[in-house]
Amino acid sequence: MAWLAGFILKLFGWKVEADDITPIKKAVLVMAPHTSNWDFVIGRLALLSRKVPIKTLIKKEAFRFPLGYVLNALGCIPIDRSNSPRTIKSITKQFEKSDHFIILITPEGTRKLTRHWKKGFYFIAQAVEVPIILGFLCYKKKIAGLGPVIYPTDDYGYDLKKIETFYLDKTARYPKNFNLSPMYRPASDDHIE
Repeated sequence: MAWLAGFILKLFGWKVEADDITPIKKAVLVMAPHTSNWDFVIGRLALLSRKVPIKTLIKKEAFRFPLGYVLNALGCIPIDRSNSPRTIKSITKQFEKSDHFIILITPEGTRKLTRHWKKGFYFIAQAVEVPIILGFLCYKKKIAGLGPVIYPTDDYGYDLKKIETFYLDKTARYPKNFNLSPMYRPASDDHIE
């Protein structure tokens, strides 16, 4: 599967840049920017090409027939976005009962423009004392990958600033829908092929 995923990405002109994260058995993998359904496809292929086993949080509404079967087969976990505390508790329990568990979360929580990232990814990592791996897609350079590993310091503002700084040069498929804090918001373009 890794070879096939890499071949498909190459066919569409994408490269994968990723540090070796095999020593990390448990982590929260943040993936940004997230402005298109293609982000899931490209990101998933990139992770498959590097043999990174992940689980992915996806809104429960997407699990309707027949897509639900496909999402379950891909290791996706349905979440109720209206009940964040329950979601965090449920994911925390999965970390505790697993020897190897990497969960992928898109902190924007939606493909539409949102003014603030959801904080659940940080609180999950903090609660189970695991690192946050910064995953990315850059449509301008056609690069998908894994960047630095951040260890939560208990200072959300400080850590978020480090995280957002990493994403400054990453171009979303729909840049006008990619949000960072107001001081970091990139100039809007309509869409990147």
